[in-house]
Amino acid sequence: MALQLFLNGLVTGLLLALPALALTLVFGILRFANFAVGAFLTLGAYAAYTANVVLGLPLPIAAAFAAGTVALASLIADALVFERLRTRGSITLLVASMGVSLVVENICRFIFGNAARSFDLAVARPMRWNGLRINHEQLITAGVVIIALVLLHLLITASPLGRAMRAVADNASLAAVRGVERRTIARITFALTGALIGLAGVLAGLDRAIDPLMGWNYQIPIFAAAILGGLGSPIGAVAGALLIGVAEEMSALVLPVSFRQIVSFGVILLLLLFRANGLFGNKAIRK
Repeated sequence: MALQLFLNGLVTGLLLALPALALTLVFGILRFANFAVGAFLTLGAYAAYTANVVLGLPLPIAAAFAAGTVALASLIADALVFERLRTRGSITLLVASMGVSLVVENICRFIFGNAARSFDLAVARPMRWNGLRINHEQLITAGVVIIALVLLHLLITASPLGRAMRAVADNASLAAVRGVERRTIARITFALTGALIGLAGVLAGLDRAIDPLMGWNYQIPIFAAAILGGLGSPIGAVAGALLIGVAEEMSALVLPVSFRQIVSFGVILLLLLFRANGLFGNKAIRK
């Protein structure tokens, strides 16, 4: 039982890694915590559902459609809300992102209703390995997330765009002098993080039923993962997501399953009390 929960926790952590990484990238470059992460995750799941079930497209194409849809929605939110408030400070942007979250969530509820939905996939038996049960959805999640993390790491560390993002994160004014516009980098960041969140929404839809509050169920673990790793640290976001995923699943050994989010709340509380910078708070994107 413990090994099975540990395996499930690793997969859950990988699922959390994409939105937690999106959250920490926005914070590292634009200096505010985007509370709309959960709502955009829900939007990604519904976009994939529309492509897969309504339009009859294969799930990989539906996933690409979801990533593009959420990237576009993130750009629209930036143009209509965040860009206009960029100079007002991080607290104003955080509150604005809460408003964006409510708007996106209720748009999904208005269009799709409150009924739970799922993708059109063939039922497959889970595999068995040394007494462990491994679902096909878990293999898909692990493979997709690992590939996405590798590509994103290469983008940030070994590309001109990545260097520009790090420059803006380090000193936006100095980067502007060198010809790197913060406005352009902000839009690219929102598009990139939107695509990550949309992809995470598809993976979440494989893991559970799709409903308007699906993203809210992931909101606290996502923030806990990003804070645990250190807001602004991509490496920390991934490490924090894995730790939160394993901790939540392993908590089933001592707590009812419905109480698993207590773990995330507890992690946030302890970090705010004893290590507010997180585990990797000194390894921000600009470094």
